[in-house]
Amino acid sequence: MTDHTDYFEHRHTVGFEETNLVGNVYYVNYLRWQGRCREMFLKFRAPAVLAEVQSDLKLFTLKVDCEFFAEITAFDELSIRMRLADIASTQLEFTFDYVKLEPSGGETLIARGRQRVACMRGPNGATVPVTVPEALLDALAPYRPRPAQLTGRAV
Repeated sequence: MTDHTDYFEHRHTVGFEETNLVGNVYYVNYLRWQGRCREMFLKFRAPAVLAEVQSDLKLFTLKVDCEFFAEITAFDELSIRMRLADIASTQLEFTFDYVKLEPSGGETLIARGRQRVACMRGPNGATVPVTVPEALLDALAPYRPRPAQLTGRAV
């Protein structure tokens, strides 16, 4: 885990259990890695929000997608780079770049994903949307796109 000027990074080494019979990474793992990157962001950059999640805050994933550009296999080193793409009153949208880190020091973009998340509170079956917690906004401040990059959709 390292911080950069516009993204949060989570590093991962691909294991055999993440590959299919022909040896490349099974597609569902990319979605798992998005979730893991988001979790690590909360752990390292927003522990107050993590405490709220363990109480009554719910971060519902509304939409997720991933576009693949190249295959990877066991023991490839990855950098999963999360960026904040959009902020609405009750929702956030993140992008994820999956970058293969080459032994030579080079990098190859192998996939790109998106994830839309809604902030909710309340008991199961009676959850309601709530504004994005201030602590989460504060933690995301270094990763915010410039105002011209925000879509400004009302949610």
